[in-house]
Amino acid sequence: MCEASLSPGSARLVTKDLRALVHIRDQLRDRHVRTAARKQMLLNSSGRSTSLMLNRQAAAAGVIALCGSPEESPLGPIHMTLRAEKIGSAIDWLTSYAG
Repeated sequence: MCEASLSPGSARLVTKDLRALVHIRDQLRDRHVRTAARKQMLLNSSGRSTSLMLNRQAAAAGVIALCGSPEESPLGPIHMTLRAEKIGSAIDWLTSYAG
């Protein structure tokens, strides 16, 4: 089950299926930024959510590039928020070195 919506300047995807994040997980692995992504997600976690900033230009080319601050993305970053009942498990899955 997946619910998606678009509004000016915002996109939202709600799903219980982690497979929706496989491309992001693969990009974190392929670009060797799992450790940096994990650190950012742990620093940004609060309750059942966490967030990352992604470079907008890189994302338009299908590439995940992390931003440490909004100034690192000339067009402004994409703010990705992840919410899960077990946010630690979701972070572990996204940044895992296994599988």
